[in-house]
Amino acid sequence: MNPNKMLWEKGDFTKLAETMRGSGEALVASLGVTKDLRILDLGCGDGTTAIPEAKLGANVLGVDIARNLVDAGNRRAEKEGLNNCVFQEGDAIALVDLDDQCFDMVVSIFGAMFAPKPYDVAKEMVRVTKPGGKIVMGNWIPGDPTLVAQILKISSSYTPPPPEGFISPMLWGKEEEVIKRFEQAGVPKENISCVKDTFTFEAPYSPSAFVNIFKTYYGPTMNAFEAAEKNGLASQLQEELETLFNSQNKSEDKNLTSIPATYLKVTVQV
Repeated sequence: MNPNKMLWEKGDFTKLAETMRGSGEALVASLGVTKDLRILDLGCGDGTTAIPEAKLGANVLGVDIARNLVDAGNRRAEKEGLNNCVFQEGDAIALVDLDDQCFDMVVSIFGAMFAPKPYDVAKEMVRVTKPGGKIVMGNWIPGDPTLVAQILKISSSYTPPPPEGFISPMLWGKEEEVIKRFEQAGVPKENISCVKDTFTFEAPYSPSAFVNIFKTYYGPTMNAFEAAEKNGLASQLQEELETLFNSQNKSEDKNLTSIPATYLKVTVQV
């Protein structure tokens, strides 16, 4: 099986996605979504941005590599009564079921960045976007001091080194890499813009409980704990993450979590 598929079908990302709803809606509100716009939401999870896009009247196709998240997204759309939002399985490096130039907008928030072969990902996103349409990506930034970059940094220090030829997904958070990838896909540099923005995780429980959500349901953190356990370091990893989460929590109530994380918002005019 595709190792990327195994990673994202591990655990249950919907538990984490529940803490991302508010920021997902706010991000979508900034995109200029209008009625009947055709949108591809790539690496969509269970619909953190796809569902709000559909609520604004767009016709949305959510594509994700993880079958459990596709099923969860379709359940959410059905529960919301959204017949203009459908989720299906697919791989960002080869969107084989999708025709050229068929979407007005392609959105991928912390999704396509995790696919291998980033140049193929950029090429596919450009291919399926109509001339005059746009691509919007949200990508975590390498070395950033805020939450997600630090989680991934800490987790990677407990796991075996990646296989030869592995390209870090975090490189999607570097403007020069983004420009190179989209230029190779045929987009002029002046049509690519990158700005830093903030995504806030909000949870009705403590930061330490939030660590346990990552530990139990988030593939990369689950892998880190499995590797740490083998080396007798699981409690050390737990302590490192709890220190991180508690230090970054902005909520005045210590039984609630509100943690902002900086990301790179990429907009590409096709």
